[in-house]
Amino acid sequence: MSGFVEKPEPLQVPGLVHLHTGKVRDLYRNEAGDLVMVASDRISAYDWVLRSEIPDKGRVLTQLSLWWFERLSDLIPNHVISTELPAGAPADWAGRTLVCKPLRMVSVECVARGYLTGSGLTEYNDSRTVCGLALPEGLSDGSELPAPIFTPATKAAVGDHDENVSYEEVAREVGAETAAHLRQTTLAVYSRARDIARERGIILADTKLEFGYEGDDLVLADEVLTPDSSRFWPAATWEPGRAQPSYDKQYVRDWLTSPASGWERASELPPPPLPQEVVDATRAKYVEAYELLTGKSWQ
Repeated sequence: MSGFVEKPEPLQVPGLVHLHTGKVRDLYRNEAGDLVMVASDRISAYDWVLRSEIPDKGRVLTQLSLWWFERLSDLIPNHVISTELPAGAPADWAGRTLVCKPLRMVSVECVARGYLTGSGLTEYNDSRTVCGLALPEGLSDGSELPAPIFTPATKAAVGDHDENVSYEEVAREVGAETAAHLRQTTLAVYSRARDIARERGIILADTKLEFGYEGDDLVLADEVLTPDSSRFWPAATWEPGRAQPSYDKQYVRDWLTSPASGWERASELPPPPLPQEVVDATRAKYVEAYELLTGKSWQ
């Protein structure tokens, strides 16, 4: 069992229809038929959305996504129409709200990996493959791959795991032409972002992208290249053969699996609230990622 420790009641805003509450984002439709996406400060770990929130997290995700959308616009259009607050929206939505085009979403998570870790490492250790792609012997946790690879996954509901799937399964699901376009675009976005991050002393180990269609045009959607959807590692301390320090919610995962939390991951009980020092340290990592990537000070 997993999901929300305590699912929030969606805020009712005049002129907006609430459509969905996800792990981090709340989705509405405005009277023009556009989508209004609001990034909360919620944080998830081990398939649970926790009761504790991380201050500024939703704004960091939104502002970093906007920064990346600008730098990818020549590769692929994105879904953003406006960052203006809808009339009647609470002031707290400022900086965390995007008005977006409604798209026909592609039913797969598009993942690019340039380094071996996470579920890719688990599969590699079992079979020397990732999503059915053969990899050379001798790789370990954190190893750079010979070339970036496209490793798609199924989209899971809140509380469920995304499941890695083969490219052939994606082709059967969405058609060979669309699958090829998704793979090409995902790897192009990853390669562009990897090079930009590297210039700033950050390794982009992997990233998850979501796409949709506006008519016949493929469009980049949701968030992009944030600490929630990507693994960012400090280049200065990169050392294959061990887990890498990262700019994300690792503090949360580490505390939850430590004796200090008193929580058993294998149990069906929800995780406890986070201590203030874990909240503060996690916020600092999100802000640090934003500042290092963009070169801007967090307001």
